[in-house]
Amino acid sequence: MRRAMRNLLVVAATAGIGYVTTVVAVPHVIMHVAMKRLSDDGRRINTFQFADRTTSASRAIVRPSPDLAYASCVYDLSDGPIVVEVPPTEGGGYVSVSVFAANTDNFAVVDSLTNPRGIRFVLQEPGKRFHPRNIPVIYSPTRRGIILDRRLAPTLAQFARADKARRGDRCAPG
Repeated sequence: MRRAMRNLLVVAATAGIGYVTTVVAVPHVIMHVAMKRLSDDGRRINTFQFADRTTSASRAIVRPSPDLAYASCVYDLSDGPIVVEVPPTEGGGYVSVSVFAANTDNFAVVDSLTNPRGIRFVLQEPGKRFHPRNIPVIYSPTRRGIILDRRLAPTLAQFARADKARRGDRCAPG
């Protein structure tokens, strides 16, 4: 009986450790790898990077959609808040900006349906004092993470317009 109880406790402890590792540690490892790849091994922080047009060979992080033009910014709030500016695509076209924490949580999404003249916000850590004028503030639960700009661009002409617009993306200290 004691042996069975001990074995049950060992199995329960192993399952608990496995669960905690999967839920807590793995997302951080995944984002660490993604941030390293997207920031050119940490050399490009707080600046947008622009992906080429998606093909069947495109695989930087996950399988991308061929109908979207992507731009990404690995952010670091260690030196204070950053201002994120994403201009609209000329002639219209859907734009979505998602902000991800260091544990893969998507904690903010802003799009062109609610911001047709362009997306602009301040990203900062909670508890910091920064009061921009007329700029929404989004609070990041982690100091580092990824901002992803996705623009609808299913044709070469639409991709060219989206690419031109995303070159105006900004993610830098305010």
